[in-house]
Order: sequence, then structure tokens, then C-alpha cells
Amino acid sequence: MTVSFTQYGHKDAAALAALAGFALIGIGAVGCVVAGLLANRYGRTTLTIISMVVSGACCVTAGFVFGASPLYVIAFCLVWGFVIVADSAQFSASITELTDPNYVGTALTMQTCLGFLLTLLSIRIIPSLVEWVTWQWAFAFLAVGPAIGAWSMFRLGRTPAFPRPISRSVF
Repeated sequence: MTVSFTQYGHKDAAALAALAGFALIGIGAVGCVVAGLLANRYGRTTLTIISMVVSGACCVTAGFVFGASPLYVIAFCLVWGFVIVADSAQFSASITELTDPNYVGTALTMQTCLGFLLTLLSIRIIPSLVEWVTWQWAFAFLAVGPAIGAWSMFRLGRTPAFPRPISRSVF
């Protein structure tokens, strides 16, 4: 965000980006809680697919907000921060519901490790993509991940073993 805010001409781009980063972490926590409530009502796979589709759309459209007004960039990133974390708890819940109880701990550990590894690889690849296609388009390549995830959750939701929504009440 600092580069985007600087390109826009904001005087204290680094401080504003740091403050916005704090808000983005907080909105991710809100996204997890809201996603959990909605998943109980509409189904875990449905919620996860929607979250991943919106996240993928944010990847593809991030280049269009680069260098725009900081208020617009922050609003865009808040939406992205909300949905990008919202699916994480749903994957964990799916594992606990579908895995043999003797292996739930191992499965959750693997899922967490693989999730962090994927995050590290994504973070590592961005500088190379920036050199290749600039900041404006670097994040578009990350849309592959949410696309694969949404497709996988769609397939999982169609299996007979997958639990259906447990509640009709959102709150």
C-alpha cells in the first residue's frame, strides 16, 4: 500500500499504510467470525466458495485500484482482508468433520503447515512478479489459488459425506 499511496501523492504514505495494515488484520478476524455464523446457515462449502471467488476477484482487480485515492485502496483492501481469511476456519472445520477422529490433530497440523507454506510462497513470488509485470498486475497471478480452492470446495460439497448446514439462524 505504501507504494500505491506514494504514487497517489500522499505525504505520509508509510504511516497510513501501517495504520491500514492494522485495520486489515482486524477485519480478517471479523471475517472469520461472520463466516462461521454464515457457514452454519448456508453451508460451509457455499460460504467458502463465495469467499474464494471474491478473494480471486480482488486478486484480478487489485491492479485497477493501485495508485488510486488511499480511501478507495483501503476500502478495497478491507473487503479483500475480510474474505481472504474467512475461508481459513472453514477448511479447518471441514477437516474436523470429515477426518477419522484418530487423525484429526495430524490433519489439522498438515493443513496449517501447508497453508503457511502457501502463504510464504505467495509472499516470496510477489517481488519477482513486480519486476516482471509491475505492482499494478502482480496480484492477478495469485487468483489461481482461490480458483482451485473454490473448485475443490464445490466438488467436496457435492460428496455425500459432507455435512449440511446445521442451523437456520444466523445469530
